[in-house]
Parts: sequence; structure tokens; C-alpha cells
Amino acid sequence: MSPLLRDRIQVFFAPDRIDLVRSFRGIKPKEDLRLVAPCEREPGLPAWEPPLGQLEQMIEDAAGVDMSITISNDLVRYAVVSAQTQIASPGELYAYAAFHMREVYGERAATWALSISAWDPCGGAVCAAIERNLLERLGDIAIRRKVRLKSIKPYLTSAFDRWRKRFDGSQVWFALIETGRLCVVLLSNGAWHRISNRRMLHRPEDELLAALDQEALLFSRQKEEVESVYLFAPEHPEMRLPSDCGWQVVPLLTEGKPAPLHYPSALVFGRGS
Repeated sequence: MSPLLRDRIQVFFAPDRIDLVRSFRGIKPKEDLRLVAPCEREPGLPAWEPPLGQLEQMIEDAAGVDMSITISNDLVRYAVVSAQTQIASPGELYAYAAFHMREVYGERAATWALSISAWDPCGGAVCAAIERNLLERLGDIAIRRKVRLKSIKPYLTSAFDRWRKRFDGSQVWFALIETGRLCVVLLSNGAWHRISNRRMLHRPEDELLAALDQEALLFSRQKEEVESVYLFAPEHPEMRLPSDCGWQVVPLLTEGKPAPLHYPSALVFGRGS
């Protein structure tokens, strides 16, 4: 079958949920099918173990389908790789990124698989790390279910790439919120400057404001009286910050460019189209 006619599955993979969208691309295509399944963490097991089992059940009849997976920021670690004009090859870049990740996260980084964005000797890059065992298990599931695993991408960089053309200014703040997790990115002159990936224990509005104030104090060159933050929070489409807090939210979700269907949203768990 031509790749253009194959069904496609897109998955959002998180410790507490699997969001799956199947697009039917045959000669007579049907409406997309959206499935959302909750997952419960199990003591003593990696956070990604329950959603692995859930995903395998959800694709048991998907042989021959192309599948792409977006990994929750809960299961990814990030670091900005600063500019290094001495780096001359992809091998040197990977070695430098691996060294930097060990500096930031310690020896546990040795069990992670690294992915590095396009390298700019003058602007640096961002490095994302995912447990190597998780990637191997996802590959094993795809083989057992005879699914073509086309890509695995971290949520932060996937969303960032989708909306990057909207960002404007020499200093740009970008925030991504999902259940229990907040990422804040600072760009300086178009280059990655700082990434914070933290748990949320309180109201998303309170967590976002506290994180922005902290990041601006510690890492910003100079905070304006009112700073703009580009916000991607599909689970909180109406989210705003207080008018007098020093931050103005620029929502990225619009009717013209909505979130991909498999991204987590405010929909209740269950079946949907």
C-alpha cells in the first residue's frame, strides 16, 4: 500500500494518560477516531510502565499503520547546550551534550537516550533526554503489533517547533502547561537561553506566575515592566494571569491553528471523535 494511503496513529504518552488519534487514509477515508485512556501509577514500577501496557492494548488491531508518539514532559529532561565554536562534527556535539547532561543531572543521565536540536555554533542547541529503556520498549511494542514507528518526540520541542514562527522579540518567554507539569523557556535573540521543567502542585496560574518571576529574576537580562509570555496550555484554554502581575499572556491556541488532536486537552476521559 502507498504510504499516502496508510492509516496514521498519533499518540500522546504520559504517566497518567494515553491520548490516541487514528486517521483513516484509505480510498474512502473516515472521520478521525480519538481515544483517551487514564493510567494509574503502580508503586515500584517506572512511571512509564502503566501507559506502555495501555498503549499496546489500544493498538492491538493497528497492524500496518504508521505511528508517531509525543512524550510528556514528565518523562523528558532538558538542558540548553551553550554555543561552542570549537565543535566541528556531530560526534563532538553529542559527546559535549552527553557531558553537559551528566553535569546537570548526574550519573543517572548514563541511562538516557539523547536528542539534540539543530546545532548553531553561535547560538547553541537544546538537548532532550528520555529513558533508553522506555524507547526500547516502545520499539518492541511496535514490532509486536506490526506498527511502523515513525517518530518519537518530546512534548516541549514538538509544541515549540509548531508555534515558533509566532514568537517575536529579542527576548521571548514561552510556557507549556500539562497536567502536573510546567515548562518555561527563555529565548535570547532567537537562541535557547534557559529551560525550566518542573512539577506543579498548586493552581496552574499560581505556578506559572511564580515560575516566571523566579526565572526572570535569575536568568533574564532585564525584565520589562510588563513582559509577554507565549502560553500553550490546551488543558486550560481560558487561562489568564492577573492584570497587575507584570506578565501578559499571549495565547497560542487559535481557531486558525488549534492544537493537534492527540495533544492532551480539557476533554473528559473516554471515547471521542
